Amino acid sequence: MNIAQHIEKARLHSPNKLALIFENTHYSYQDLDQWANQIANGLAQLGLRVGDRVALFLPNIPEFMVGYLGIIKLGAIAVSLNVQLQRDEIKFIVNDSQATAMITTPELAQLVPTAECPSLKHVFVTGSVDASTSLASLIESAPKEYQARAMQPHDPAAIVYSSGTTGFPKGVTLSHHNIISNMQAKNRYCDMRSSDRLLLCVPLFHCFGQNAIFNSALNAGATIVLHRSFNLDLVLRSIQADQVTMFFGVPTIYLLLLNKTEPEQFHAVRYFFSGAAILPVEIAQRWYAKYKLPIHEGYGLTETSPFAAYNHISDYKLGSVGVPIEQVEIKIVDIETDVEVLPDEVGEIIIRGPNVMLGYWNNPTATAQAIRNGWFHTGDLGKKDQAGYLFIVDRLKDMINVAGIKVYPAEVENVIYQLSEVAEVAVYGVADAITGERVEAQIVFKPNQQLPIQAIIAFCRQHMASFKVPTAIKVVDSIPKNPTGKVLKRLLRNEAGA
Repeated sequence: MNIAQHIEKARLHSPNKLALIFENTHYSYQDLDQWANQIANGLAQLGLRVGDRVALFLPNIPEFMVGYLGIIKLGAIAVSLNVQLQRDEIKFIVNDSQATAMITTPELAQLVPTAECPSLKHVFVTGSVDASTSLASLIESAPKEYQARAMQPHDPAAIVYSSGTTGFPKGVTLSHHNIISNMQAKNRYCDMRSSDRLLLCVPLFHCFGQNAIFNSALNAGATIVLHRSFNLDLVLRSIQADQVTMFFGVPTIYLLLLNKTEPEQFHAVRYFFSGAAILPVEIAQRWYAKYKLPIHEGYGLTETSPFAAYNHISDYKLGSVGVPIEQVEIKIVDIETDVEVLPDEVGEIIIRGPNVMLGYWNNPTATAQAIRNGWFHTGDLGKKDQAGYLFIVDRLKDMINVAGIKVYPAEVENVIYQLSEVAEVAVYGVADAITGERVEAQIVFKPNQQLPIQAIIAFCRQHMASFKVPTAIKVVDSIPKNPTGKVLKRLLRNEAGA
């Protein structure tokens, strides 16, 4: 098996079928497949082989798609990097994954510390005029035919890095079987058809965009309408001009659309889906009342490829993320004993199935903590009702969810602790009507030392992605802790929320 067999199948049956629309440029399935084949051949000619890691440090542009497909066809492993990452974060991921090659843009290439990444032998830049680094020069003489290499089900295919509770990103390693089972489930539950046109405006480097939309759409033989990001005016024009039938977004996008659009602007859209964060019940209710179509929800994590639960093919239940998809089991267990709790009781959500990752790349300790007795422990708190519908309640860990992207306080704290004036810092999430949560912090300075708040924020912006930077910092004399010395972050969250 190989994930990229989906595009080969679509090309074989419908070579001239429209596969991708991007900024008024149309690509057929034959166009995309041949482009991907050239990348696979180009990488192979450089000596890259099965299992080598190739980094994709790219925004939502066609080169991400064909780069991913070429890497996968070769049997190499695609390593996705968030385009908001900064130099230190990029360095860690490249060195941790031991990526041999990278595909990026001229602007992002300036952030890559190649001299500090000894494994990184090749950096290919889109649109570069320098033949030694140009992606075009890699593929200009490469053959346009390449058959996807047959891989074993549990061979790694992709590594998607997310922030780690230790302050270092963790590489979620997904196999060919993980992703294929997920895209097949997505096709079935969302009723994706070859006649559909799917809007893709969420990041391709995120598991939601990469697997739930991009890979799933290709597997259905559908058309992807790709946007660099969510721009309200551009997206609304595209929905009508490109005849979008399936819309995928995150709760913040739906909130904006609810306040800025009218039903006639979505006349061709038959299906709406929200992922990456929990959709507030109020938004779901207002949406249905206005547009007469539900926003379907799913539940999952990068570690589950991401699809794990769906609400729902037949019986939609407001406020729930649905029931487990086929072949996937979800249990709610007691936090202390791991014993399954009764319906309507809150516990930790654990998941077992073909969607669960192989583990965290190069991190057996974190893998052993997360996957126990075959069950992935999500760190999310939830409950099931009497009918088995899952409701997300809270998080067991201190992870902050900013518009669907994970931020771990320890990672932010480690950056702030680099400031010599800081004695103590606590970072926590606070509820936010737009992004779901925002990052805030409390700081204790060392005696007779101080820094302006804006200087601290500016330092953070230099060393980490913007979504991790605290939106507010409070200077305090002490940070509350329990008798064992653990910071009482729930208390800080409640205080900030109040």
